[in-house]
Amino acid sequence: MKLNLVGLIFGAAFGGVVAASNLHEYDTIHAMLRLDEFDVFFLMASSIAVSLPLLWLLERKGVNTPLGGRLALSRSMPEKHHWQGGVVFGVGWAIAGTCPAPALVMLSSGALLSLVAIPGIFVGLRLRERQTDGSLVAGDGEHRETVSV
Repeated sequence: MKLNLVGLIFGAAFGGVVAASNLHEYDTIHAMLRLDEFDVFFLMASSIAVSLPLLWLLERKGVNTPLGGRLALSRSMPEKHHWQGGVVFGVGWAIAGTCPAPALVMLSSGALLSLVAIPGIFVGLRLRERQTDGSLVAGDGEHRETVSV
């Protein structure tokens, strides 16, 4: 229950940042993809600049996650399915002007495009599940774990 509350607080805060940054606006994403505005790129770069050293430090110090396991980041070389997934995600992002988190903010703000985007996200997840025969592989290449969904 306590972990759910923490998740709710951080999720609401993240949604607030997405809304305040106008990342749930179709025009904002298309301006970025047309290279007319660079605000979104700067936001993503600053997120990476903060999280990368912080995660490295937390892993090095052996910090336990809220679920009780030790923080261990996976490291792997890009494979063909990473590139394929990136292309599909990018095409969907370009067409819909959103991805999963901003789509939920779109829904809460009353944007009708969310009524198309959110079911599209679930269709994509279902297609991925069918492609992998209902199992996903997680791990760093050395310690692979099959997770049934």
